Amino acid sequence: MKYALIGCGRISSNHIAAAKANRLEFVGICDINKEMLQDKVSKFDLEEVHQYIDYHKMLEKERPELVAIATESGKHAAIALDCIEAGCNVIIEKPIALTLAEADAVIKAAKEKGVKVCANHQNRFNKSIRKIRDAVEKERFGRMFYGTAHIRWCRDENYYMQAKWRGTWEQDGGALMNQCIHNIDLLRWMMGDEVEEVIGMTDQLNHPYIEAEDLGIALVKFKNGAYGVIEGTTDLYPKNLEETLYLFGEKGTVKVGGQSVNRIEEWRFADSLEKPEDVIAEFGENPPNVYGFGHTPLYADVIDAIQCDREPYVNGEAGRRALELVLAIYKSAAEGKSVRLPLDNCSTMDFQGRF
Repeated sequence: MKYALIGCGRISSNHIAAAKANRLEFVGICDINKEMLQDKVSKFDLEEVHQYIDYHKMLEKERPELVAIATESGKHAAIALDCIEAGCNVIIEKPIALTLAEADAVIKAAKEKGVKVCANHQNRFNKSIRKIRDAVEKERFGRMFYGTAHIRWCRDENYYMQAKWRGTWEQDGGALMNQCIHNIDLLRWMMGDEVEEVIGMTDQLNHPYIEAEDLGIALVKFKNGAYGVIEGTTDLYPKNLEETLYLFGEKGTVKVGGQSVNRIEEWRFADSLEKPEDVIAEFGENPPNVYGFGHTPLYADVIDAIQCDREPYVNGEAGRRALELVLAIYKSAAEGKSVRLPLDNCSTMDFQGRF
């Protein structure tokens, strides 16, 4: 399967490694920054892969079947639409877009063209998360009471200065949209997906050189009667602390933590189907960074989805739901009142000048 990558920034290494692990035919790599492009070419021995600074030319000449989009967030949707128009299946780094209208346009276009869209929420493929999801689907928790998502990370000034788009409303958003959306996605997914109401507060406490928030806190009411609590920040000193998800149900309690929700730390179920210590030992991973090991199985799933003509495990609609919840928190915080879902339309640009 012919594969191409657009964007050679921080996360591109994971995409390249996943493409190689899945033995894709790597036909093109593109970035407008020649230094970043050459860095990845050298690092991953991609000298034989055709290099481009214009992805339109790459799409026209290489005609890839699968394209991964790993540019700044604000360009995800426009590039995806161009790829879809060219008949390409796409893996879109999170978030799928920065506006609900753009997300809807991508989903609609893909259906019309008969191609697949995958939102790159790779943590859904963590061994720990797959085990927990299996328990959710088998209703081992009984009635879900509430869940909490904590993302306690550090991002210093150097991180934001490396790429001027970071922390801007036009191309990124803040801590919730960039760093926290993975765990927000997991919380919504595990708690039944359908959200009724959101109450949020956001602030900029320690990053005066960006436009968006570095702290976000929210309460979520799900349509099934369960609740969610979200706490996300990039204000931790002096380094990342944790990304943790708790699920509390009538007959089950689970905690998954580590750098990227990759390690089960509590496993308690009324059915006692397995020993908690065995689950903790078997379903824990220790990735070298917060990106985890999920890209390779995500790629494998997308390849299979294309070949079998089915929806990817994490499809465009899933990406839209994560985006919608973050935007709902932003909207609630900006307006100082609760927000009911679904949102008709909302964009990060609605919050320019917030701080």
